[in-house]
Amino acid sequence: QVQLVESGGGLVQAGGSLRLSCAASISGFSVYAVAWYRQVPGKQRELVASIRSSGITNYADSVKGRFTISRDNAKTTAFLQMNSLKPEDTAVYYCNAALGWVLGTDKSLWGQGTQVTVSS
Repeated sequence: QVQLVESGGGLVQAGGSLRLSCAASISGFSVYAVAWYRQVPGKQRELVASIRSSGITNYADSVKGRFTISRDNAKTTAFLQMNSLKPEDTAVYYCNAALGWVLGTDKSLWGQGTQVTVSS
């Protein structure tokens, strides 16, 4: 069975840091692209960061310089290191994994989400 499980969310003060983890039960994880999305109730889901199987990364402008996406293929786990957190970063964060160019689509895999709340 395939499954993504996020962890590491919580409540943090503005300026603080959190590291999210995405444990993937996926055969062949190393060839999957992985992304982190976030969503606030009533708003569209937003792509935060992605990492290809090659290690190439991409970030939303709003998090560049503050967030870092990484992966440990031996542990079949992806991470999102979040520094200098702002209240606007408050959202449910979802891990997403896919083969090819289908991140964020119905052909990709989704985790259950983890809540991140940043207070002023």
